[in-house]
Amino acid sequence: MGPATPAGPGVAVVRIVPRGASFGALVVVFQDGWGAGLLGVHTLGGLGYWLPVVVFALAFGLSMDYEVFLLSRIQELYDAGLDNDRAVEVGMQRSARIISSSAALMCIVFIGFALGGLMVMKQLATALAVAVAVDATLVRCLLVPATMTLLRTANWWAPRALRRTGGKPAPPAR
Repeated sequence: MGPATPAGPGVAVVRIVPRGASFGALVVVFQDGWGAGLLGVHTLGGLGYWLPVVVFALAFGLSMDYEVFLLSRIQELYDAGLDNDRAVEVGMQRSARIISSSAALMCIVFIGFALGGLMVMKQLATALAVAVAVDATLVRCLLVPATMTLLRTANWWAPRALRRTGGKPAPPAR
């Protein structure tokens, strides 16, 4: 297998795990009725047709913030001369608080919306709260650092065009 690429299978797992957890929570609560009493809902037997698309888009945007916090710190440390393992370790230590606190704040906001009266908001807020919680804890604080430690130098592989320009995209040809 060749070097790791930004569109490799590891990236797919990082994207799928939080979305799968949020969609699973939607099905369990709003279709099967488990824990529906906590939110004060009656099961409808289905979800809005628009919900998966909106949840995917919003959760993707929220998860990118946590990814930027973590990976930019790790790359700064690696570029400063730390080896891969030490850069991942120190980068995780320095960015874990901001990731955890911002995720906790977003979950509190989403739980507030989930306790409201509109079924649409309950569904959307529940899905986003689960997606953010899983993304910030399981994915950003466990899977990404573990994967980066295992991949070592493959983390820093770049296409030839980006390597020539020092990591910046090449200007368009005239």
